[in-house]
Amino acid sequence: MMPNLLQYPICLYGALRAGYTVVNCNPLYTERELEHQLKDSGAETIVIVENFASVLDKVIARTPVKHVLVTQLGDMLDFPKRMIVNIVVKHVKKMVPPWNLPNAIELRDALIEGGRFPLQPVEVGHEDIAFLQYTGGTTGVSKGAMLTHRNIIANLQQAHAWIKASLRDDELIVTALPLYHIFALTANCLTFFKIGATNLLITNPRDIPGFIKEIGKYPFSTITGVNTLFNAMINSPDFARIDLSKLHLTLGGGMAVQRAVAERWKQITGVTLIEAYGLTETSPAATMNPLDMPEYNGCIGLPISSTEVTIRDDDGKDLPLGERGELCIRGPQVMKGYWNRPEETAKSIMPDGFLRTGDVAVMDKNGYFKIVDRKKDMILVSGFNVYPNEIEDVLAMHPGVLESAAIGVPDDKTGEVVKIFVVKKDPNLTEASILEYCRANLTGYKVPRQIAFRTELPKTNVGKILRRELRDKKA
Repeated sequence: MMPNLLQYPICLYGALRAGYTVVNCNPLYTERELEHQLKDSGAETIVIVENFASVLDKVIARTPVKHVLVTQLGDMLDFPKRMIVNIVVKHVKKMVPPWNLPNAIELRDALIEGGRFPLQPVEVGHEDIAFLQYTGGTTGVSKGAMLTHRNIIANLQQAHAWIKASLRDDELIVTALPLYHIFALTANCLTFFKIGATNLLITNPRDIPGFIKEIGKYPFSTITGVNTLFNAMINSPDFARIDLSKLHLTLGGGMAVQRAVAERWKQITGVTLIEAYGLTETSPAATMNPLDMPEYNGCIGLPISSTEVTIRDDDGKDLPLGERGELCIRGPQVMKGYWNRPEETAKSIMPDGFLRTGDVAVMDKNGYFKIVDRKKDMILVSGFNVYPNEIEDVLAMHPGVLESAAIGVPDDKTGEVVKIFVVKKDPNLTEASILEYCRANLTGYKVPRQIAFRTELPKTNVGKILRRELRDKKA
């Protein structure tokens, strides 16, 4: 549970080498979200940056966690920088809320202690689970996608096969997306490590001036990101001033790349913004555009190696070329299923092995796929999945809310933001009260940005709220 620090790959590779299953946690999780993920996964050990230890402190007694390793932001830096960073973070900037985890061990001490023992090899098979990577799946409650060693190795090989012709001997990749997100995990932390590249870890990419100042120090050659990040970069006056002479590869994923952003990026950098598509459930890469594309084409590309992609109707039948339908994917990178949720797995993976993505797409005569709509109600905020059910479940616990519905609405910066419709139980209920409650129970990107009060919500004849009708009304 940490941002992009050197501690992350150290602990990641150590855990995998020891035969453990890795459960990535967003360091910005609220108490409710962290408790759910720790309990659902059954995780027994957590490595956490002390900046977020206060959240763990409040929930650990209700989870199966037995071992806690705590690290400070600067722990892997050389002395004296390590000491200076840790003192400033803790005592000057006051970025570490009080916490009390009596049996916690310092990560640096654990590494020193472990270094005294010889490696005891552990036999790990292709079907063993490497990651429980949490995602909303097709419905609200966050679920662990079981990504096996076969899944991850396959996607590593697939991605490498697709990009290797474009790679150079001295690749330096900017890693601004969080490593706990499946995109950066597989692309940056695994694929580019595989080729011997250098990763430039960005701890806080939200600080755009600081981020651009940092990448300006290094002649980077590759960068991955989401549309939100690229948009923020091209709108910063400092970006065009840094040395971009070695940049030759830009990969966008996690959310749709907007044409205006892609064209402006090409204008400033001279490099085409290549769009790729994937899901947590596909480890993640499934389709990608050719890397030698001269211009942005508005498509998610072609299926990568050993991957089958088809367009199907609601009954699971293949549709003719040019017709819209659900994008379905089959390949060695498709997850084993959802952890302890066989019913959800059965809904998502068809008997013939094709995964339902929930995205509506069309294939053109050249085999390129284009996303045209979303079948499921998932909301995509800056590349992160937000599921209406989770928002609505949180709101249902608010004493002043009778019922609610959450939808995604377009946003220039993040692609979409959450909008909620609320029917009051308490006539004195206010927007401020709702926002305060949501901020206490939801990670920042899930908190609603728009709130509309209604006397009633549209429903089917069996009482199911019609989110699509709320979306279509644009009210």
